[in-house]
Amino acid sequence: MCSALADPRVPDRDLATHARIRDAAIRVFGERGFAAGVRTIAAAAHVSPGLVNHHFGSKDGLRAACDAQIRELITTVKREALDSPGPAGMLAALAEVEDYAPIAAYVVRSFQSGGEFARALFEQMVADADRLLAEGVAAGRFTPSRDPAARARYLTQASVGSMLIGMQMNTKPDAPPDFRRAIRDLATATTLPALELYTEGLFTDRSVLDAFLDSQE
Repeated sequence: MCSALADPRVPDRDLATHARIRDAAIRVFGERGFAAGVRTIAAAAHVSPGLVNHHFGSKDGLRAACDAQIRELITTVKREALDSPGPAGMLAALAEVEDYAPIAAYVVRSFQSGGEFARALFEQMVADADRLLAEGVAAGRFTPSRDPAARARYLTQASVGSMLIGMQMNTKPDAPPDFRRAIRDLATATTLPALELYTEGLFTDRSVLDAFLDSQE
């Protein structure tokens, strides 16, 4: 997924300057937060601050371009998950989990900051999850739900919450954040319990669910 975020050392002929600045901004915002200035981003992209403003008009314009790119990348990842279902696709994604670090860092910063992008991003994630689950149910990979939309929202909330807590707890306040290590540690800690819970369940009988359903009637 993060191959779309180019290394700033790649020559201009291999990546348009506009995209190179935007991708550098995604990395800088993820690492330092949205208080990072145009000069810092320009230095990371190896261009002048004037060139940043030439391409994006302002820091707000650059942030908007980054937001749009993050949405597109997340949609691409979801689409790849749909196209490569089964254990092989999941294991391949786990093997390359560090490649997701720049985007995960940007998403974490966005949810921490709040605002319209965070709300829109979350709703997009819910919609993607709803579509993914529906296709999984149709293919026989997932069990049906009494309320598919509610299940998609709950799973998204659990996923985002786990990521926010995991990334926050795995970064040290007195050192630059190492999001590559943090996302690897998070994947290592959560993959087994998550798969176990989703595959085998938690309760050994239906008594709690049946009692809840009876109370709703």
